[in-house]
Amino acid sequence: MKRNSRLSLALHTLGHMVLDPDRVRTSADIAAHAGTNPVVVRRVLGRLREAGLLTSEKGASGGWRLACNPNNITLADVYLALDECIFVTGKDEHAPACAVEHALHRRISRVMTEVEQNLVKRLSETTISDIR
Repeated sequence: MKRNSRLSLALHTLGHMVLDPDRVRTSADIAAHAGTNPVVVRRVLGRLREAGLLTSEKGASGGWRLACNPNNITLADVYLALDECIFVTGKDEHAPACAVEHALHRRISRVMTEVEQNLVKRLSETTISDIR
């Protein structure tokens, strides 16, 4: 997993939140710790908020905090909330004119879809509490 990926940032942040779940963390603090920009943090964590994994509070004493018990948040929940995809399957591309290329593309797409499903299944076996 790349260090600067959205998934890496989200899991790293959630891992810290597990250690002190009542602490409110600002986007600026998270960004400084992760070596990125607060705007990036807000975009990534906003997806987790939309999925019900985090809450956010505005204002001087605002920030991010866990919305639910960390034992109930799986790595798959985070992965799916971020709409991650490890493979580019080319679903948006036009159908190849070559019959061999078309058959190969269909076959590879099916394999990649199966691999992705297995990944999500395996990620669902680990909670963010398990990663601390």
